[in-house]
Amino acid sequence: MSMQCESCSYYEYDEEYDEYYCSVDLDEDEMAHFILGKVRRCPYYAFNAEYQLARKQ
Repeated sequence: MSMQCESCSYYEYDEEYDEYYCSVDLDEDEMAHFILGKVRRCPYYAFNAEYQLARKQ
C-alpha cells in the first residue's frame, strides 16, 4: 500500500510528541480498514498546495 502522507494537507506535526500524524478523524471501521491494509489509496488525501498558493501571490 503506497500512501503519500508527506504531501498531504492532513499530515501535521505534533510538537508535544515530536512526530507527524494524520489529522483526519476516522471512525472505527475506516481505521480498521486502514490498519489491515484493505485500502489501496486514502480517500481523504488532499495535496498540500501551500507552496503553489504562495507562488501566485
